[in-house]
Amino acid sequence: MKGHQTFDHERVSLDIARIRRGGCAYEIVIDPDKAIAFRNGKLADASETLKSEHVFFDARKGDLASESQMEAEFGSADPVKVAAVILKDGEMHLTAEYKAQLREEKRKGIIVFIHRNGADPRTHLPHPPQRIEAALDQAKVRIDEFARVEDQVQDIIKRLRPILPIRFEVQEFAIRIPPEHAARTYSLVKGGATITQESWQTDGSWIAKVELPAGATEEFFDRLNSATHGGIESKLLSRK
Repeated sequence: MKGHQTFDHERVSLDIARIRRGGCAYEIVIDPDKAIAFRNGKLADASETLKSEHVFFDARKGDLASESQMEAEFGSADPVKVAAVILKDGEMHLTAEYKAQLREEKRKGIIVFIHRNGADPRTHLPHPPQRIEAALDQAKVRIDEFARVEDQVQDIIKRLRPILPIRFEVQEFAIRIPPEHAARTYSLVKGGATITQESWQTDGSWIAKVELPAGATEEFFDRLNSATHGGIESKLLSRK
């Protein structure tokens, strides 16, 4: 039966997923983080995404969808089963506050990505995050809160280049780790760089060629020097 479930305290700021079927809108009130995780296959239970286990014709008015119409349109009157369909096939209507939160998180991710992978072509050093952030503001770059960092960063770089010279640069190094540290630090090297060539020496030391983004080199060698107590030897071979 049709009824009412009110959200007076949230009336203006509900995160909703909606689908139209048979001339009617069907809505559910969602936790946006969990709803996005469900849609991306990272959460299996649709009920965990719901702030209320009800399906509405109009969530803001508390107008509940009728069981007979849900049965006709979705083959079930179970609100969780209907919610799963809405989450997979419908649209999400998120609050301005939540979208702003997503944009800020994505903005931070873009700054980290550019800092780690980019370099000033004049110095071959990474730009500090604060400088990248200031350039984003100066260029009035619009961040898409739903697009992946990797899918929008190239366009962002084009906007930034007149203000901030940037080149995505990979640096290649030859390294040698002495015997007493080689086995213990192997996983550290593998986790922080791409090993393109390696060999174990008869004295137990390990030599390799590694590649890593320009912005990651300082942190990588800081960690490696700390782990080997300054015993690592390294030489820059090329910049690509």
